[in-house]
Amino acid sequence: MRRNVDRRDFEIVGYVRVEGDKSAAIQPQRQLTIDYSNDLFKFVMENKIDQLVIACDERRNMLPVEALFKCKTRGIDIIEILDFIENETGQIAVNLIYPSWIIHSNGLSSNPRFRTSLGYLLNVVLAVSLLLVTWPIMLITALLIYLEDGRKHSVSIFYRQIRVGIDGNPFYILKFRSMRPDAEKNGAQWASANDSRVTRVGQFIRKYRIDELPQLFNVLKGEMGFVGPRPERPEFVVQLAKDIPYYNNRHNVKPGLTGWAQLKYPYGSTAEDAQEKLKFDLYYIKHRSLMLDLVILIRTVEIVLFGRGR
Repeated sequence: MRRNVDRRDFEIVGYVRVEGDKSAAIQPQRQLTIDYSNDLFKFVMENKIDQLVIACDERRNMLPVEALFKCKTRGIDIIEILDFIENETGQIAVNLIYPSWIIHSNGLSSNPRFRTSLGYLLNVVLAVSLLLVTWPIMLITALLIYLEDGRKHSVSIFYRQIRVGIDGNPFYILKFRSMRPDAEKNGAQWASANDSRVTRVGQFIRKYRIDELPQLFNVLKGEMGFVGPRPERPEFVVQLAKDIPYYNNRHNVKPGLTGWAQLKYPYGSTAEDAQEKLKFDLYYIKHRSLMLDLVILIRTVEIVLFGRGR
């Protein structure tokens, strides 16, 4: 959050280093030289501070509890760093999560009879409606793929691939083929923004996300919903779960055709990108609701109509 664009509705006055903080994270240009144990309340009142963010590395017997309590009673908002980042950026800082936060944090709960915000019946209604509208596009796409690639190599116009679904259960995702038949002759690879393995038809249908339309049948089968974390391949999930804390928590909800991470983060093809997307996936899981799903769907339609699909 060092960039000005990341600080639209607030101004950072500065921070106070608390005993036990890691020196590697210190930014001297913003560090305040005050005695926080005795002068915190005075500084807050004199500088008309609206909010205090608790972001210290060691908290046991380190926080000026009396000063914080006094600030609280005078209407000063006091917030945890995890909640602050969540409120300001629409993501959850995976690298800062601690176990008790997961247990005590608001959200993250789900009615077992309504495990996805839209629910199965509403997903089915949307899927059937979209199929009725898009079947001519799907028919033309299938014909173009066959003429460019399928007829020559005798391969299917569709592409089936194992993905990890809710509760870690595998399923076959269905897509229009957008890559050459030998795209993975050297094993599983991350897809990239300008992937040389993509065919000419594939470039177009990917841009407008037409290649994703066959996944409507995955929705009808109950394997996916319209909104949720995008399902990942098992080969990548095994490694990502080892490298990224709480990665498997994204499998607590049904995967989706589109999601919060797809709207908020650009195309990613590395483990680092997967960690950044997880921050948005966990935010969605925590805050999922019918209203949030509708917002995601509307913004996805805008992206598709203007050809900014990835």
